[in-house]
Amino acid sequence: MDILLQAIRPTLIFPILLLAALFLLFGSYWRWILSPHNLHDRIRRQSGEVLPSPAKPRFSFAGRCHPLERRDGLLILLLTLVYAATAFFQLGSFTNPQSFHNFTETQTVEVEFSQPFQLTRLMYYPGLGTGDYNVEISADGSHWSTLWARENEEGTVTGYYWADAEGYEPSYAMPQHYADLFKWLEITPENTLEVRFLRITAKSTKSPIELGELALYDTSGNLVCPDQPGEASALFDEGDTVPESPSWYNSTYFDEIYHARTAYEHIRGIYPYEISHPPLGKLILGIGIRLFGMTPFGWRFMGTLFGVLMLPLLYAFLKNLFGKTPVAFCGTALFAFDFMHLTQTRIATIDTYGVFFILAMYYFMYRYLTIPAGTPFRKGAPWLFLSGLFWGIGAASKWTVIYGGVGLALLYFLGLWFKLRDWPKVEAGETPPVFRNLWLIQTLAFSVLCFVVIPACIYTLSYWPYAAAKGDTSLGNLIHEMWKNQEYMLTYHQGVHDTHPYSSRWYQWIVDGRPILYYLDYTSVPGSKSAFASFSNPVVCWDGLLAVVSLIVHCIRRRCGKALFIVVAYFSQLAPWFFIGRTTFEYHYFPSILFLCFALAYVYNDLFEMGLPWMRKSVYALTGTAVALYAAFYPVLIGLMVPRWYTSNLLQWLPSWPI
Repeated sequence: MDILLQAIRPTLIFPILLLAALFLLFGSYWRWILSPHNLHDRIRRQSGEVLPSPAKPRFSFAGRCHPLERRDGLLILLLTLVYAATAFFQLGSFTNPQSFHNFTETQTVEVEFSQPFQLTRLMYYPGLGTGDYNVEISADGSHWSTLWARENEEGTVTGYYWADAEGYEPSYAMPQHYADLFKWLEITPENTLEVRFLRITAKSTKSPIELGELALYDTSGNLVCPDQPGEASALFDEGDTVPESPSWYNSTYFDEIYHARTAYEHIRGIYPYEISHPPLGKLILGIGIRLFGMTPFGWRFMGTLFGVLMLPLLYAFLKNLFGKTPVAFCGTALFAFDFMHLTQTRIATIDTYGVFFILAMYYFMYRYLTIPAGTPFRKGAPWLFLSGLFWGIGAASKWTVIYGGVGLALLYFLGLWFKLRDWPKVEAGETPPVFRNLWLIQTLAFSVLCFVVIPACIYTLSYWPYAAAKGDTSLGNLIHEMWKNQEYMLTYHQGVHDTHPYSSRWYQWIVDGRPILYYLDYTSVPGSKSAFASFSNPVVCWDGLLAVVSLIVHCIRRRCGKALFIVVAYFSQLAPWFFIGRTTFEYHYFPSILFLCFALAYVYNDLFEMGLPWMRKSVYALTGTAVALYAAFYPVLIGLMVPRWYTSNLLQWLPSWPI
């Protein structure tokens, strides 16, 4: 009984209330929207009159793209500015070390301090390269002590200490491994010794091995620097960048250790360490590094900017689809204030670029599909070109865009079929319409250019940094590097089966069942914690899933082209994960969450068309609830330090949520 009571968390009341409200709303929606197909039969039975059955509608994407109005521009600006303020707030440090000392193999650097001091703690900031350092200190320059690592039976380092170096091989106890790069690391030895001289020797496993800054602290907590560092000047020249303690704000975390590093390697012309994804996403990420330096703000800037830019495009898309300003506003607000949208765009990985280009390629495809049958080829060509262009750019950024490309192709061929089916017939005495066969040949030929040739060129050219790093940018080597990497990526992703405490499967994503924890610190401030995880706003996730189910029904009963468009787009991003056996995480659901917001906008449009005041109010209430939850969960989406009672008593709705 006690175990059962402990399992029943007080915070369960929040998801129960939200789910009750959602099912109440959708119960009413399904009653009033899905049931009216029986209205014709009811009228016929009541009147006794035999009425002809209504004609069964045909699928079609053709229709009006509703334009933006002045008030739409104001609402777009409002949403974008509010979200941008929350997204860029404390994004990352501007002042990490920019100069690095490049150690050669077994090179020893020695420095002398003007006054001896007791060394109690040291921090260091690794740059490129991996290996280890042997750190030695001395009070007189004759007798040296070496930093040693204390390990448990499993080989895990549990602490550090100074010990006599005489008669021992170098310990190389200070690590610089692949997961340590561009993050502040801290070592606090168990014993304290007097220091007048310090020397450090590197042992490299992957050159170059660079160290950005070395910070030494005395018993008073003061930073101590040598007066004349000599050849080691790069290790002590940016003391103003040393933080009080390492954190996500001043260091890489999660997959930033791969993608931020790779972007920097591209800038420096070094063959990249991370080659498990196409290069273009890292090249875009590198623009922020070029603008703001190799700093956390620099490597996170472009992803956050693309997250902001998604909102105007999404708003225009929803307004084109439904023509209602409240629907476009609420649908965009749901995505703007979705938890995963914030968390994933603030981390320096490539998922953001994939989602942006998925949104863009579907937008331009929709603009093409809505053009009426019989429209001259030249009027649809720009939309096809733009859709293919963004498909190519996206595919060169991350393979998840290729999944979306399958849905895009399905919609494209369905659209062609609908246009040929609905092609205007020539009446006697009328001017013939555009010649259908010529139009079809032009369209297919142009589509091959837009969706095959141009994307293939973009994809291949994105490997220019690989070829340049090898010193051969010829077309043959460029194609060779590209093809070699495709083989590696396919093999790599098939082999990712390592267990992970926060891994999850697609059926957990769709119900927010297992978020992935990116960062956790509960020791810096007693009674408080800093943490953030990647998961979706419950309103978007749970409400959106009910909306997708509704749209599937609409596809069958209404034969609605808009519903079909959204359902195909949603499942093109989710369905491939049904069959992928590699280790997966909830952030893989990010592209699908975009289309949950489309599905919700569809339902909201229906609720507005029902004309019932309480239905309209429910749309605003749900949107407001999503915004309120965004504000409540905001600290655990960006890593603010908050009291532990706040997260445990208010935010941990489900036991599987690691917040």
